[in-house]
Amino acid sequence: MKRLSISVLLLLSLFIGACSSGNSTGGGETAEKTEEKDELVLAIGGEPDEGFDPTTGWGSYGSPIFQSTLLIYDQDFDIEYDLATDYQVSEDGLEYIIQLREDVLFSDGEPLTGEDVVFTFETAKTSGSVIDLSNLEWVEATGEYEVTFTLNQPESTFVSHLTSIGIVPEHAYNETYNENPIGSGPYQFVQWDKGQQLIVEANPHYYGEQSDFSRLTFLFLEEDAAFAAAQAGEVDVVAVTPSFAKQEVPGMKLVEVESVDNRGIVFPYVEAGEETDDGYPIGNDVTADEAIRKAIDIGVDREALVDGILDGFGTPAYSVADQLPWWNPETEMEDNRVGEAKELLEDAGWQETEDGTREKDGLTASFTIFYPAGDEVRQSLSIAVADQIKALGIEVDTEGKSWNELERLMHANPVMMGWGSHDPLEMYNIYSSNTMGEGYYNVNYYSNPTVDEYMEEAINATSLEEANEYWKRAQWDGETGFSSKGDTPWAWLINLEHLYFVDESLDIGEQKVQPHGHGWPITEFIADWHWED
Repeated sequence: MKRLSISVLLLLSLFIGACSSGNSTGGGETAEKTEEKDELVLAIGGEPDEGFDPTTGWGSYGSPIFQSTLLIYDQDFDIEYDLATDYQVSEDGLEYIIQLREDVLFSDGEPLTGEDVVFTFETAKTSGSVIDLSNLEWVEATGEYEVTFTLNQPESTFVSHLTSIGIVPEHAYNETYNENPIGSGPYQFVQWDKGQQLIVEANPHYYGEQSDFSRLTFLFLEEDAAFAAAQAGEVDVVAVTPSFAKQEVPGMKLVEVESVDNRGIVFPYVEAGEETDDGYPIGNDVTADEAIRKAIDIGVDREALVDGILDGFGTPAYSVADQLPWWNPETEMEDNRVGEAKELLEDAGWQETEDGTREKDGLTASFTIFYPAGDEVRQSLSIAVADQIKALGIEVDTEGKSWNELERLMHANPVMMGWGSHDPLEMYNIYSSNTMGEGYYNVNYYSNPTVDEYMEEAINATSLEEANEYWKRAQWDGETGFSSKGDTPWAWLINLEHLYFVDESLDIGEQKVQPHGHGWPITEFIADWHWED
């Protein structure tokens, strides 16, 4: 562990002391003393840059805490009701009709009605944020406690908006709402000291089961300081990286949560020669060759990457959605097939030269893998993969760049990227011909008409079960797809485990597969946390 400066330690002790009102709060307490506590201190991730407004994306990667959603996914990704008591989808898939609970109050005591739902979604649609509601034609309150959503065209993934967008109060929404949120969720906002902490208290008007904890304090600490707070017994839950996870923390247990927080190499799919509208180059003659992409994909040793870089706290990745309901398990494959990878390159005309690097028609099998500067995991992955595939005769350099620089480079060079969402639409965004070059979507200009057709069928499906079958076919239908068995526009490498030290007497219940590491996904079921008997 890096040595902490005196100023960091002083700051840590000062604001932990302030938020705990002089009481010891952490994992070092005895079980008897811990059970008396009805407050928790958590250091589980970074501070949300944009605040706590669901209409601009707050809660997309975990529970919005202050606000309730219409529906929720349970631990098995089955749909359950939250604010809704029922929902129906019309046969043509164009209308979603939601029946609302009639006993819901916002934390200020005002009732939540259909008009608040309408206001929330209309505001989110025009927010210009990461929330894409362009397919929502209109939303209207067809009764005080009934809301009808009308879509321009069927969209099976629309249900993801119903599970992720927290409802805001029309009567209390203004330009500072993101800093002073009011909602109907299990907790209500108390205080936000930017750069330091967020304090929340149990919402006395919450319609669900009341939490065992009346007060939560979220600390915004760097990794070293957060781990130091855990060792000092000043926090009850702390998120840690693999480098800390094997250390002992008195009074705390390590909780490992499976995730689709993945990392992989996105390969430029087309040959060089074109440019984006901004003048950035598109395409790479080496990675445009399918043999290069497939040889790397089957030649890398994913287990070695998990063990060497994540200290075993992860799993090999084979897609962007491993283990989720829309994942096709047929895409899982055996890797570390170095001999087969070499044969594949030989058969494709990539011949070894005297220095061991392969060439084909005067083109050298070499490129640079770029990664975000400062991201140690992606840097280590890039270096390790480059070393592994050198045995195949492919020469790879690695280089860290800022995200601004990566935006100029990513269409023409392999980049170590990461995704992982609870929304299958992510697959469409990454692989559809319609999203080529849109921000970070389909940066490699991948295109397959059959895949496009399957994904359109998935989106237009009128049931989640039907949609999932089309998503699976888009990955691999036995002949083609965007997976490793198909076109291999990506080489997915690892899924990170999300790691937490938790007070040994605190039961945080069963967690579901967590998404990419934005937000605080561990808080999704926080209302169910309790002290063990």
